[in-house]
Amino acid sequence: MCVGCGWAKAVWSVLCRWWWPYDTSMRLDQRLWDPSRPDSLSTRYRRRRWTRLAERFPDLDEMRVLDIGGTLNSWRLAPTRPKQLVLLNLSFESYHEDDGVVTMVGDACDPPAALSTERFDLIYLNSVMEHVGGHWRRERFADTVHRFAEHHWIQTPYRYFPIEPHWLFPFFQHLSVSAKAEVTARWHAGSYAHVGSVAEAIPHALQIELIDVTTMSHYFPRSTIVREKAAGLTKSLVAVR
Repeated sequence: MCVGCGWAKAVWSVLCRWWWPYDTSMRLDQRLWDPSRPDSLSTRYRRRRWTRLAERFPDLDEMRVLDIGGTLNSWRLAPTRPKQLVLLNLSFESYHEDDGVVTMVGDACDPPAALSTERFDLIYLNSVMEHVGGHWRRERFADTVHRFAEHHWIQTPYRYFPIEPHWLFPFFQHLSVSAKAEVTARWHAGSYAHVGSVAEAIPHALQIELIDVTTMSHYFPRSTIVREKAAGLTKSLVAVR
């Protein structure tokens, strides 16, 4: 192990175990991340993103949209809904379907047969690219986007923003896998606050890979890469076409 990695792992472990009390970190988690809270930063950034999407595609309410990895609940917060919305996801929780919404279970890297002859006006993704799993699968994923629609809006968290958005932990994305697992097992905020052991944490640490501008441009070479900012720093990237 390099000296720097070992030092970082030790520092983060101390921070996680002693520096941040559980109740304080949970309150921080809710204020920053909870999308059900109207005052959370997550909700505010999502509202801003919905506004920019509607500005970029003013005829959104007349479009047929494929949302890969999305949920109906997220679209219920949108000021404008497409004429027809198709949700493609690996699984769905039960809910009452709205008019104009179709759900499909499947992997966008290997689209279901039901999509083989479909075309859409727009493909929309919100924080999905980082979950796809490695370069080969991201290329398959991008091929699906290019194949099924002329236009797209592909958002993903930026690799070099200081706070990793799934863990809400500083520079988490730059740690070794072992250090990520140690942090995950002890850190009480973010999407993996429920994880209680290093062994359980390792698959989660391996699952997510944030990407940078060069990588995003490789997958979407004809798109404009828009930088969403927070406190003057690039927080997310959006490939728009």
